[in-house]
Amino acid sequence: MPKLVRLYITSVAIGFAVAAVFAALLITFDIGHLRHLAQGPDGVLAVFLLWFFNGIVFSGVQFGFAIMRLAEKPEGPRGGRRIRVTGELAPIRAEAKAPQPHQQRRR
Repeated sequence: MPKLVRLYITSVAIGFAVAAVFAALLITFDIGHLRHLAQGPDGVLAVFLLWFFNGIVFSGVQFGFAIMRLAEKPEGPRGGRRIRVTGELAPIRAEAKAPQPHQQRRR
């Protein structure tokens, strides 16, 4: 299995595990009266959708974080060349003309 696919699968697994903990905490602490929703007639569906959609979001974030972590750190000097400003800075006058209002037709 390619390394990138393995990375994606592990990121998805971590994201859905974090989503399970997040959904459990939301229901446990009754944020936004979600415990009442979970105990209703369609509670299983509500909890599943809460977990699933948060899992999609957290998986994407986890995969993005993992990809960013793969970047190589640049070697050597950083920041580019600095240009030294010599002399004095002075404002320059620039004109801005407003458009003329249209003349209204007389009836």
